Amino acid sequence: MKLELDVPFDLNLSLCCGQIFRCKKQDNWWYCISEDKIFKIRQINNSNCLEFEGINTDFVTTFFGLKDNLTEIEQTVNKDSYIAAALEQFKGLRLIRQNPWECLISFICATYKNIAAIEQTLFKISQTHGEKKCFDDRNFWLFPSVEKLARTSVQNLEGCGLGYRAKYVQATAKRVYDEQIDLECFKHLSYVEAKKRLFEFPGVGLKVADCVLLFSLEKMKAFPVDIWIKRILLNYYADQLSQGFVEKLRRHDSLSNGEYEKLCLFAQNYFGDYAGYAQEYLYHYERSKKQMGS
Repeated sequence: MKLELDVPFDLNLSLCCGQIFRCKKQDNWWYCISEDKIFKIRQINNSNCLEFEGINTDFVTTFFGLKDNLTEIEQTVNKDSYIAAALEQFKGLRLIRQNPWECLISFICATYKNIAAIEQTLFKISQTHGEKKCFDDRNFWLFPSVEKLARTSVQNLEGCGLGYRAKYVQATAKRVYDEQIDLECFKHLSYVEAKKRLFEFPGVGLKVADCVLLFSLEKMKAFPVDIWIKRILLNYYADQLSQGFVEKLRRHDSLSNGEYEKLCLFAQNYFGDYAGYAQEYLYHYERSKKQMGS
């Protein structure tokens, strides 16, 4: 199937900017797994035409956030020269709408791991506990169901490379399963209330909660703060923060909960309702500069 786009969208940017971990590019196609769907998709010669198999147009529109008004978003967050450069370089980057269950477990697994390690861990979890399916003459594994992870042992999860995170994944799965929690319903809660509910799950702290809120629960003001974002805020937005606070942050790499919340609140007040979009553009811009040696 094909879809002619009438909105700006860059498929490659959206899938390689660190927001999603189960999409791989092979032979000019992106192969992706979401819920019970395995599909491939490509943007033909960087044009406005998407070609895909295994899904329909409605799924593409929803999953890739094609209804997000990027013009309005850019106008809202474009507050300075640094974010302006990121917006210009990465035109068409959109926030993916991930499945909340998979997103929750993925970011619990992601704590203190780089992207390559996260991808490998999630592959092992899916290969060990998920359903195997064949698509396009290739083998794929769906992400494990809530019940499957709730019923497995911590030891089995440790064997997938989770380390100390295994107990959090198993306990969170058990809670979701035992209490029959519908994570999709969190979309209807306010940002603050949905964040409180996420904190109830083992292994979910401030950053994990904000990642889940932004990447799967449509809370566009969520602003996850990691070492990259902290560095950006200190290097380019220090004049917006108190000097004492900046000096304190420069003395250590980690963030206390209070420091995290203060940075998050600053970003939300500064960038507005689409602070999460600003975060993703800034994050990818800084990482790209680092990779290029600048």
